[in-house]
Amino acid sequence: MSDQNIKNMIGKTLYNIADAIESGEFGDKTRVAITLLGSEHGVENVLKGAEDAQAENTDLEVVLIGPKVETDLKVYEVNTEDEQHKKMEELLDSKEIDACVTMHYNFPIGVSTVGRVVTPGLGKEMIIATTTGTSSTKRVEAMIKNGLYGVITAKALGNKSPKVGILNVDGARQVETALKELKENGYEIEFSESKRADGGVVMRGNDLLTGTPDVMITDTLTGNLLMKIFSSFTTGGSFESLGYGYGPGVAEDYDRKILIISRASGSPVIKNAIKYAKEVSQGKITKIAKEEFAKVKKAKYEEVIGKLTKEKKEDTQEVKMPEKEVVTGSIAGIDIMDLEDAVKELWKENIYAESGMGCTGPMVMVSEANVEKSIEILKSKNYVS
Repeated sequence: MSDQNIKNMIGKTLYNIADAIESGEFGDKTRVAITLLGSEHGVENVLKGAEDAQAENTDLEVVLIGPKVETDLKVYEVNTEDEQHKKMEELLDSKEIDACVTMHYNFPIGVSTVGRVVTPGLGKEMIIATTTGTSSTKRVEAMIKNGLYGVITAKALGNKSPKVGILNVDGARQVETALKELKENGYEIEFSESKRADGGVVMRGNDLLTGTPDVMITDTLTGNLLMKIFSSFTTGGSFESLGYGYGPGVAEDYDRKILIISRASGSPVIKNAIKYAKEVSQGKITKIAKEEFAKVKKAKYEEVIGKLTKEKKEDTQEVKMPEKEVVTGSIAGIDIMDLEDAVKELWKENIYAESGMGCTGPMVMVSEANVEKSIEILKSKNYVS
């Protein structure tokens, strides 16, 4: 640790002691900053969220980064959005603040944010992994990492064994295969079960509304859309009034605790986002991230990822379609991006198959007599889990 960081820590400790003597409340406070500029609803909206968060959390000290405003909260004065982020990074790196809530921040590739909503069906909190940023440039690997980031965040919030579901989007079945293989290899992960009659770890739209899993895995763009819908469906879209915002940026070796809110976020969301920042800071989210990645790597993470995300070589061999027959047997659980390849894989084994789409997603259709054999073939080729 540098001399400057040590001085900052000493200064922060002395400040906390003085504040405790004045208020009569002793104990370490988590220091969370919020940037004031950038909101579509103005500085006053952000300030109200910050002051409300301070009023409701005695173990928290809220500080502001932005232009001078009338408030009892400490203000680090800057006058542009760029200056805000520079000051934010400086304060985080020097440990003068524990976390910061901001808008429109560019994370490095590998880092993405974990949102937190309150679902309308049963009023249950649910984590959406992830909502901004890019975990990986490869879709399936990104969603697998999103799941890990969601688990890390849930554990930082105190849920020691969060149940995970995978939203039924492109790549979901490959993600399911990978996570189940990691579990077989020793990684401890708990799966949720869809509330729909056919169950399974792949979640339907209904499960979004009821908050079936603790952690809902999705691609980041879908997650971003879901956050906007969950947070503003009661207001018509212009004012985000519900939930905790788009959440902390998470990755294996990312130390800055930066949480994102939208430019459309209203003061209730801003208040909750500051509380969210306090909770993941107190829950030691960066420490948990390192621990969780160590566990998953022990379960052959790199090998599993490599197998599922490898580039498909162009198959120059023409596959002859077997003689047509009636296909009334169905095999679900195949990703839409792999559907035609799965059909051709069965053709190679002289099994007639067709692609289809059911209410639960893509499926391969074969004769009733060939269902079991076809499942074994597709399992061996990693098309189904």
